[in-house]
Amino acid sequence: QVQLVESGGGLVQPGGSLRLSCAASGSIFSIYDMSWYRQAPGKQRELVAAITSGGSTEYADSVKGRFTISRDNAKNTVYLQMNSLKFEDTAVYYCNAYRSWLGVKFDYWGQGTQVTISL
Repeated sequence: QVQLVESGGGLVQPGGSLRLSCAASGSIFSIYDMSWYRQAPGKQRELVAAITSGGSTEYADSVKGRFTISRDNAKNTVYLQMNSLKFEDTAVYYCNAYRSWLGVKFDYWGQGTQVTISL
């Protein structure tokens, strides 16, 4: 079992920056692939960025060059640095931990943190 707690959301103007954090507890953090998803009102949840247990990263096209995902296994924390924020980045951001082992999937979600881009 993994518990995930996101923090760092808030209200920021366009062009601004935020750093989201997701603190994990309850299991061995380093073996999980970690991701950030977001869900805007009336839209489906979408993958924003992911980092594997080995440190490989991937990003949604809409955030490439603006967002950076990273992890600190010593602190059991994954981060999402968001720069050059746009109105369309407004959403609830969720942290996800995923692992597949011997055909069994382990999939955990945080409660989400609101990010609002507004003047």
